[in-house]
Amino acid sequence: MKPGIHPESRAVVFRDTATGDAFLTHSTLDSDKRVDWEDGNTYPLVDVEISSASHPFYTGKGRVVDTAGRVERFERKYGSYRKDDSGNS
Repeated sequence: MKPGIHPESRAVVFRDTATGDAFLTHSTLDSDKRVDWEDGNTYPLVDVEISSASHPFYTGKGRVVDTAGRVERFERKYGSYRKDDSGNS
């Protein structure tokens, strides 16, 4: 890597504001906020609105959308518009 052009990577604590969960990882982000971590060291703290601790995909609380049911309900309500081979509907 070319010296002097890359941001410094450091240990940073990310805290999910929705659940309060926090995790320590490496990042180029920095923050004025600091937190004392479990290992006794102080790290920059970055608050995030959503993380794997609160995201529906990772928690298994995501909703399944029944798109086929929606299409069928729409066609029942408004009728279906399909052209036949002659170009007539």
